Amino acid sequence: MAHISSPRPTLRRALHTQLDPRAWPHRGLSPLNLMLVCAILLATAAAIAETEPLLSGAYGGAFTALELAFGALFAAEYGARLWSVAEDLRAGEPVWRRRLRFALSPSALFDLFAIAVTFAPFLGINALAFRLVRLLRILRLAKLGRMSSALSLLLETVRSRRYELTVTLALALTVLVLGATALYWLEGDLQPEQFGSIPRALWWAVITLTTIGYGDAYPITAAGKFMAAIVAFAGIGLIAMPTGILASSFSEAVRKRYR
Repeated sequence: MAHISSPRPTLRRALHTQLDPRAWPHRGLSPLNLMLVCAILLATAAAIAETEPLLSGAYGGAFTALELAFGALFAAEYGARLWSVAEDLRAGEPVWRRRLRFALSPSALFDLFAIAVTFAPFLGINALAFRLVRLLRILRLAKLGRMSSALSLLLETVRSRRYELTVTLALALTVLVLGATALYWLEGDLQPEQFGSIPRALWWAVITLTTIGYGDAYPITAAGKFMAAIVAFAGIGLIAMPTGILASSFSEAVRKRYR
């Protein structure tokens, strides 16, 4: 009698192809991952809308039902990933070891945390913790990173240019500290609330270096204004440096991947 193979490996392989972006042979997201992206966005939108008292008071039951449905969906997704990850085996590696490695990976641990956060409000926790848990559900947006090839390219770009970015960060911190120290020395006695210490002056240095300039702290002496102009001009250059580094590196990484 001919041996009839079980359909289980075929189903498992199909799930693995749909759930793992690296296994998907076509460009873009698989249909299942696209559905999960929509579910994540809808769940996040519901968590945000639920913080509005008018909506939560009128549609509290609907929000609860939605949260339970999304929680069940993401729990099923986790189970499917844990089961289908056996298709991504290294040579000679047992299935249990691959599944254990997946379960202990940061992304899988985050998924478990997101599922726990979903069901935590129904376990009788206090009001303050309940509010915190509701806000943490928004972190489910981070799950999108697993399905985004663009995000993986961006992370690869940051890693490849980490030395240049570290140098830029060191320069920015140096300018921040020097600018705050100068304003503390020049205007600390005149404006003690804004520049009475270097930590207080650091707030002005940050908003000036980033060219935001809220206007809640600003120098009033000629020397202070001159120093503020130097910090502002330095901020323009320091913002342009990492922007140019990342833009050129990201463009190069995209060309390498898709040419």
